[in-house]
Amino acid sequence: EVAVIDEIQMIRDPARGWAWTRALLGLCAEEIHVCGEAAAIDLVTELMYTTGEEVEVRNYKRLTPLTVLDYALESLDNLQPGDCIVCFSKNDIYSVSRQIEARGLECAVIYGSLPPGTKLEQAKKFNDPDDPCKILVATDAIGMGLNLCIKRIIFNSIVKPTVNEKGEKEIDSITTSQALQIAGRAGRYGSSFKQGEVTTMHRDDLVQLKEILSETVRPVKAAGLHPTAEQIEMFAYHLPDATLSNLIDIFVSLSQVDGLYFVCNIDDFKFLADMIQHIPLNLRSRYVFCTAPLNRKEPFVCTTLLKFARQFSRNEPLTFDWLCRHTKWPLAAPKNIKELVHLEAVHDVFDLYLWLSYRFMDMFPDAVLVRDIQKKLDNIIQVGVCNITKLIRASQSAAALATAEVVSEDFPLSRTKRDTRIVSDRRGARSTDALSVAVEVPGERRVKNSKAYRSATRQEDLKSHGRGSLANRLLREGLLTQEMLRQLESEWQDQHRNSRYGLGSKRDDQNSSKETGKKKK
Repeated sequence: EVAVIDEIQMIRDPARGWAWTRALLGLCAEEIHVCGEAAAIDLVTELMYTTGEEVEVRNYKRLTPLTVLDYALESLDNLQPGDCIVCFSKNDIYSVSRQIEARGLECAVIYGSLPPGTKLEQAKKFNDPDDPCKILVATDAIGMGLNLCIKRIIFNSIVKPTVNEKGEKEIDSITTSQALQIAGRAGRYGSSFKQGEVTTMHRDDLVQLKEILSETVRPVKAAGLHPTAEQIEMFAYHLPDATLSNLIDIFVSLSQVDGLYFVCNIDDFKFLADMIQHIPLNLRSRYVFCTAPLNRKEPFVCTTLLKFARQFSRNEPLTFDWLCRHTKWPLAAPKNIKELVHLEAVHDVFDLYLWLSYRFMDMFPDAVLVRDIQKKLDNIIQVGVCNITKLIRASQSAAALATAEVVSEDFPLSRTKRDTRIVSDRRGARSTDALSVAVEVPGERRVKNSKAYRSATRQEDLKSHGRGSLANRLLREGLLTQEMLRQLESEWQDQHRNSRYGLGSKRDDQNSSKETGKKKK
């Protein structure tokens, strides 16, 4: 009778907006309650007008006051019970939580890749008035789906890695929508705090945060679309020899949509399509596998999807025993951060199995058993997160022992300065970008405006160390791994070799002239 769609403003998301569009237009219910930002009202009303639906708008005001403070935190020594430090990367989470516990304070940790049960357990720990844990360190994952008893939100940084409409990575200031979503977690109605407070870790960021929060949220202009399986099947009839990746590319390039819609970025879909292209599957099944909700940056999850597809193509059911064998279940509690990250990936694999079981029940028959071991894995991960600072220290010790073997004298990491340009689509500068991002100190990456980084407060401290010492330090702090160092060394040597023979200089000159032309315009 009733369906509820939450966070409707996500309908504009460049990659995932299509899922909200499908829910809004496709749900079979007598009544649909749509919740989210007021910025989406006009678009939702217009979409419902085209389908002949009756729309009733109800606005709700915040029931407790929210104050932006006139001073920054500036030091973790100034933390108070009920504080939540918001970071935008896992490395920052690790660094900040370690520094807090070094001061004798206990903190809860929440970030996006944690299982839901672990997030809820950490939230419960933080909310419990009888628990000694009074500080929360979290990413913007707290902005949705969690009820937290927070007095003050502290932005560790106000820049965040994002992906634009073209699928390009950028680092830019958070939007007004994001800032309000996160800041609004402070002093929620029904919590033990009657009002909320918001500030930043660094004094220079506070002025910009106030500007961001004072701006009006941009209205949602269009809803995301993604080609359906039926449309691609119809298209494939006329192009029988085309791969799924090529089919969807051609389809999108020929598509025309009116002003109420846009076609979402299809890079993730194409990545999975190319990955399983060599496996014999019918088009409908191939399409379903390619829409699986996974992070393509997780090699273990991607490899497992490949195994799923291969087993599926042989028409052999993916049983509980098969899954346990391929994930090496049962698993032990993590001894370091690397093992914790792997456990999170295994949890994602179990999620993937359950997601596919809804679509292919006969081929993924053991959903009940998998759900049981997923709960057990959630408990194991909870233990790891509760001991996260111990895991960080263990990772640092292991990394420090291996430092001397990895860092060569021909790799002057210690002399690398932070790149002062925005990380976006800069061809010809990939090696430098990878290097500059890797040596970044958590909690210190900030921008004066959305186009350039501010100088870090500890830059001089980094410069004062000798050759190789920065690498040692980053390994000790758990910010670099052996594998990352090897990759950085390889990239640096490639770049050095290219520059020696004059490679890439023409491209750089072209890019430079393009940028100059843009500025003149």
